[in-house]
Amino acid sequence: MSNAVSAMQGAVYQGYVEVREMGLRGMITLRGDISSAAVKKAVKEACGVDVPGQREITVSGESGAAWMSPDELLLMMPYEGVEEALRKVETALKGKHFLAVNVSDARAVFQLQGEKAREIIAKLCPVDMAPEATGPGEIRRTRMAQIAAAFWMVDEETIRVVCFRSVAEYAFNLLKDAAEPGGEAGIFA
Repeated sequence: MSNAVSAMQGAVYQGYVEVREMGLRGMITLRGDISSAAVKKAVKEACGVDVPGQREITVSGESGAAWMSPDELLLMMPYEGVEEALRKVETALKGKHFLAVNVSDARAVFQLQGEKAREIIAKLCPVDMAPEATGPGEIRRTRMAQIAAAFWMVDEETIRVVCFRSVAEYAFNLLKDAAEPGGEAGIFA
């Protein structure tokens, strides 16, 4: 049996913002009636958090749930716990109409760290990154240059980006290029 490795094996770039590949992360795509009591129970049992509202993410430690669409959540947990979390979801939703899939090995997660992290996303995504428009606890699905991506702010200086593993190197290079020293625009300073 082979050992699982992350897409960029923990690559780090230190520009005017640090860009870091976060390693292996457990992720489950859950589709169904996310307003139902059964789904709320399943998410609580699998991740220990409540179902988030529209364009929100709820996090507790290394686990969380992100609103992806009116009938879709992205559940996150440590990589080693994804199979147990998936079993909890399947048990809680037995007999219901739902889809739950382990997508851990199909995704890559990056972290931007630094006081100008907003600027990196503003350069690459068609999203208003002004503090009054986007803040911690919110998630956005968008385009990052030529690829699909989602991002959320952990805090005012930390942003996590998730994309397909197949485009991880492209995503890392985009983020790295946007964080090149000397490229600061000071938009949100």
